[in-house]
Amino acid sequence: MFIPADRDGTDPSAGSGTSDAPSELLPQLDEAVSDAPTTFPSTGSASGLPLVGLSDLPPEAARTVELIETGGPFPEPEHDGGVFGNREELLPDRPRGYYREYTVPTPGSYDRGARRIVAGSPGEYYWTDDHYSSFARVDVDS
Repeated sequence: MFIPADRDGTDPSAGSGTSDAPSELLPQLDEAVSDAPTTFPSTGSASGLPLVGLSDLPPEAARTVELIETGGPFPEPEHDGGVFGNREELLPDRPRGYYREYTVPTPGSYDRGARRIVAGSPGEYYWTDDHYSSFARVDVDS
């Protein structure tokens, strides 16, 4: 951080005329930082993506995960289970064919909508509700 010479705390009469030298402000800054909320979303440790509980997603997402785990039948058989290429590079880097995508039905939508579950290895699921612009790792145990 750059502090102009007339405001570096060495001459209290210079600059703004305040008597708060930087060393006097540090305890106030420490207090402000320690009181700041730390409510960042937790992350899926391996992916670094936000972590979302399956129970926090729309019920259609939970149903889609259930269908993936039981092998279907899927609502969009011509699309569901297709390779997800991860062209957006938002998911962890894996060989082509590792990820598969599945439609999460959107009530009232006349098409497939934007919601998807992307599956990797068994139990590894990612949620997107904006057609791959963002993802969250799904915690199936919550």
